[in-house]
Amino acid sequence: MDWNWFLFSFDGRINRAKLWLAVPVILSWMIFLGLLAIVLGSLFGNPAPTGSLSFSTSDLFKLLNPDSYQSLRTAGQPLLLIKVVGTPLVLWVYLATSIKRLHDRDRSGWWMVPFFAMPGIFNELADRFEYSHAAMALGLATFVLYLWGFVEMYCLKGSRKTNRFGPDPLAPIDAMPGWQQRSEIEMVPHKAGPPPVWYVKRSA
Repeated sequence: MDWNWFLFSFDGRINRAKLWLAVPVILSWMIFLGLLAIVLGSLFGNPAPTGSLSFSTSDLFKLLNPDSYQSLRTAGQPLLLIKVVGTPLVLWVYLATSIKRLHDRDRSGWWMVPFFAMPGIFNELADRFEYSHAAMALGLATFVLYLWGFVEMYCLKGSRKTNRFGPDPLAPIDAMPGWQQRSEIEMVPHKAGPPPVWYVKRSA
């Protein structure tokens, strides 16, 4: 399998098994970054990283918020450095694999907006909403979008034909065409008469 295409490209289609495969890949990358944060923290005199190491939409918004850098202590710099590198990479792999899976469902990658972006933005701003029926309705809509996106990408089968995004990834691979005997061998008609006789010329 082409891992570069699988993890970083937005073109083509992948089946459900490939999308589930991306989950342990992302988790392994997060564990590696967590261990790296501990090592870098020990170099800065803080064996345990300050704060929590997570890669979510809230972390993405924090990276874009200048207040996160102004209130940062020296001990928290390794964790921020890990998040600056790790969050975009994890997000890229997640989006690349998810969009290819949506392609397998014959859906555009823009479906990640209701499945991922809108719920993430609501969760980031949920603390600023006052308790009301409108906030409850938005929370319910967010849950429905999350559930719909999960079922759509992780549970349902892809289209069983070639669609606008490429061929079915589960279709059997065409074998090499069989050997066409007639196209390779030329049949020369037999001519009547004795076979040719080889002899040495007298002048030689």
